[in-house]
Amino acid sequence: MITFLLSSAVVLVGAIMGYGTARRFVRDRLRFVDGAHKPAVPWVVGAAAFLVALPIVNLVSWLPLIHLGGGAAAALGASVGFGVKAGSRDIREGRYELHS
Repeated sequence: MITFLLSSAVVLVGAIMGYGTARRFVRDRLRFVDGAHKPAVPWVVGAAAFLVALPIVNLVSWLPLIHLGGGAAAALGASVGFGVKAGSRDIREGRYELHS
């Protein structure tokens, strides 16, 4: 039971951080890059995040009490893809503020 809760917490925190970081990066740093706002970019970035996270997730699975599988990497990839899409939508709709 505790293993499931710890693993779920790790996946949830990773997904929330991936979404927020990707959205903020696209909104703040890539707002003038036209290539970052194409429809296929969230799919490509999500797949790349999945491929990068998969070996890391397998390495973390060796820790006691935390058992992650490929679903954790898939959740991270999906959250990063959705974050890129949301950041691009923020730029299109003019919903962003500059942070110094």
